[in-house]
Amino acid sequence: MKTGLFCNVQILSVLSLFIFFSITGIIVTSWPNMDREARETYLVVVQVEDMLGLTGGYSATTTVTISLMDVNDNGPTFQHNLYTFAISESAPVGTTLGRIMADDGDVGLNAKMNYSLEDLEESSTFTIQTDPDTQEGIVILAQPLDYETKRRFVIAVEAINANIDTRFMNAYEFHDRTTIKITVTNVDEPPIFYETPYNWKVLESAQIGTQVGTVYAKDTDTNNNDIRYSILKSSDTRQMFKIDPSNGTVYVAYLLDRETAAWYNLTIDARENSDEQLSSSVSLHITLLDINDNVPTLSQDYQPYVCEDTQAGELIELISATDADDPVDGHHFYFSMIPDKHINPNFTIRDNQDNTASILARRSTFTQHDRTHYHLPVVIRDSGSPILSSTTTLTIRVCACQPTGYCPSGGLEVSLDVSMQILLGLSVCLIILAVLSTLMLAMRKYKTLRQEKMATQELETVEFSEKILSFTIPDIQSTQPVPLRHPCRRERKLCREEVTTSIRMSLRHSHLIGPEDTVFQQFIMDRLDEADEDPYVPPFDCMHTYAFEGTGSVTGSLSSLESAIFDPCMFQTHDAGPHLLPLSPWLGAAADEISF
Repeated sequence: MKTGLFCNVQILSVLSLFIFFSITGIIVTSWPNMDREARETYLVVVQVEDMLGLTGGYSATTTVTISLMDVNDNGPTFQHNLYTFAISESAPVGTTLGRIMADDGDVGLNAKMNYSLEDLEESSTFTIQTDPDTQEGIVILAQPLDYETKRRFVIAVEAINANIDTRFMNAYEFHDRTTIKITVTNVDEPPIFYETPYNWKVLESAQIGTQVGTVYAKDTDTNNNDIRYSILKSSDTRQMFKIDPSNGTVYVAYLLDRETAAWYNLTIDARENSDEQLSSSVSLHITLLDINDNVPTLSQDYQPYVCEDTQAGELIELISATDADDPVDGHHFYFSMIPDKHINPNFTIRDNQDNTASILARRSTFTQHDRTHYHLPVVIRDSGSPILSSTTTLTIRVCACQPTGYCPSGGLEVSLDVSMQILLGLSVCLIILAVLSTLMLAMRKYKTLRQEKMATQELETVEFSEKILSFTIPDIQSTQPVPLRHPCRRERKLCREEVTTSIRMSLRHSHLIGPEDTVFQQFIMDRLDEADEDPYVPPFDCMHTYAFEGTGSVTGSLSSLESAIFDPCMFQTHDAGPHLLPLSPWLGAAADEISF
């Protein structure tokens, strides 16, 4: 307010909690130990007047809001002395059981608190955390539960302020305690193996029925059901082991061989004899221990050779050995020759004591003329128990080496592999077989075509021989066709065919055989007799049957072919066709052999 003005300031509302100084305008409290938790804000109306309250003066009022600031004068307080929770024994770690909360009348930083657990029976099974938003205590599972081991937990919980101010309360007043009771509920669980995984060892020489070990599982539930054991087939496809279903003892079922399989990973299944048939499984690792049951052998197929100019003591070949066994101390092989009363005059073996041996020439000057190859038996022994040995015979070839010592035809290089030779031989056999098959098919086809051609020719001959020819008699005005072969003569076809062969041969040789020949004369006489005795045959003179009648007859020719007076075949009223007829269609000869 300005200087020179006289104002009267007063609190209109009469409150015993505050005091107002009209001159300075200061408001102070009139009571100590005000409680924010009871009332946080107060509203005070202040009036101001000028002219000292005289007539004609003015006045004004305003409202002053007074808020009480919080101090940490309240500690946490639990509303219950006991909180109860229940949880299943199968609950996973991290499961929340529930929430508890201690009340604090303060606000802000003065209301922040921390919770802690004090196990009265067992520690570290549960934990508690503070929710920063609600200041609640969250109880969380920290370890797996087992109903059969522990079914109930009783735990003390303490809440304490994060910010303690001893100006207002004693330190112990900022703490409070309560108790939580946790009950574990039972769940039917599968059997539990006492060991996981199992690791066993057994000698590879173990006989069938040998006991390898025993697995053990138990039903930890209150029912304690019986357990049956089995080996999963997928883990032991060859069924090398078997298990007693009642006690879990594992036995050898088949003979073992470490060189075939050095270890086995089996899966053992344990199942309850109950309605639920709960089961669990465990891994069983079986390692086979090695025994010395394999003989040492050469590490490769050596093919050594010796040059003709080799000197005594010169290295021929460096050999090494291998063994399928796996001894603990490693392999150690010994090389030697077969003990003999006679010393090998050609080669010797030197053991290098490093699992290798050197084959050396004992003499000089080897020639292919003397011998092309030598045989050297090599004895190899191992260091196992028992000691095993083997004997391998090396074939050492004599070679005319190049100046560099290289043998073109030596055993180190083979021009053609054995498998390639076999393949080449099979290929040649297949080619020969294919060619022979082709030739046989071609010959069969040619034979078939030839038979078809001959059948066609015979058919044409039969068809032509049955044709009907006609001739004309001049004295008769009307022409009457007369068949040259009567139908009744078909039964003599076989005889005609026999005659045909004779006629064909005679026609082919008619120009080579003279009329004085006995065969020719007999042929003519047979034909004449046949014609005379056959009443159905017309005169053959008209058909020009014979190519040659012969000469030198005393009586002369009987044929009318030479008569110029009358020839019934030449006297025709119409064209009866060609005067010259080939005999080949009738007799089966070629068309160009003979004609009349």
